[in-house]
Amino acid sequence: MSYLNDCLRMMDEFGASDLYLVAGEVPTVRISGELMRLEDEEPLTDDFVVGIAGDIFDDEQIERLDRDKNLDFAMELGEEADGGPWRLRGNVYFQKNGLNIVFRLIPSKVPTLEELRLPDNLRRLTEYHQGLVLCTGQAGCGKTATVAALLDIINHKDPVHIITIEDPIEYIFESDVALINQRQVGRDVESFSLALKGALREDPDVIFVGELRDLETIQLAITAAETGHLVFGTLHTNSAPKAVNRIIDAFPIEQQPQVRTMLSESLRGVVSQQLIPRADGNGRIAAAELLLNTGSIANLIRDGKSYQIGMSMQTGKKLGMCIMDESIFDLFKKGLITKEEAENRSVNRDPYRHIK
Repeated sequence: MSYLNDCLRMMDEFGASDLYLVAGEVPTVRISGELMRLEDEEPLTDDFVVGIAGDIFDDEQIERLDRDKNLDFAMELGEEADGGPWRLRGNVYFQKNGLNIVFRLIPSKVPTLEELRLPDNLRRLTEYHQGLVLCTGQAGCGKTATVAALLDIINHKDPVHIITIEDPIEYIFESDVALINQRQVGRDVESFSLALKGALREDPDVIFVGELRDLETIQLAITAAETGHLVFGTLHTNSAPKAVNRIIDAFPIEQQPQVRTMLSESLRGVVSQQLIPRADGNGRIAAAELLLNTGSIANLIRDGKSYQIGMSMQTGKKLGMCIMDESIFDLFKKGLITKEEAENRSVNRDPYRHIK
């Protein structure tokens, strides 16, 4: 256990997000999105990684690991970090050389939009009393941090009941003006869908669904949004228009016309984001796309013309909307990211062709 504590202390000191304990390899960490091997350390043996697993998992978890050869976990462990134990989530699994464990360090402090360097106009997504708000992006892009920042704004200004459903719980909230209850899938409830069904009988005003991962969960989230709740959810898509398509395509074809109508009425906004390495080498910075469901956007969703949403977003800049390419170009103009990173991550590369 002391070895793992040393690794966690090092992660905390250097700002690493992930730790990989891989049988046959030296310990590896992820810093600012890049992997770094700890070459001063010896390669880990399978017996050593198995010993760490035996120290941190209980008998039930070990039994599930032996049965399924794979185990998700969340835990608090080790020494103090920012006033409390390290909070971790991760996965343990088998591969050809033996057992592997991947840890992700969960920050203890709920971030603000300012700290995340996200546009302040995202605050308007906290002003609705009902509807669906989506936050999208690839794994590890900070979706949960963005939703946490929005929920914390509500927590400090509105006397409402907030229920979060997460796998696992990441940011820990303290109720302020709002009352916040947090439920962890696998510990407090069996699944997202069961938690959502229960939430509708628990008198919430705001619901956060950690991941809209299956048809039943998506269906329940839309129903909750239609019945007077403000619902936040995350999806793994890389643009706001694709998030709309992902929701609709989750349903059977014969139900999709009805779903388009429901979504056109219940959707409030979509935030799509990605993390880009900073030009100064000091971590990563978020580029964010914002879709607001105006009347014209709602008509496109209802009529099955989501391929035109990007164009409508460009004409909606005066309303606060922004497409990803514009956000990336703005970061480049401010000198926060390099031309190479900006160009590689943009759909339209024309603005960079004549820039040296």
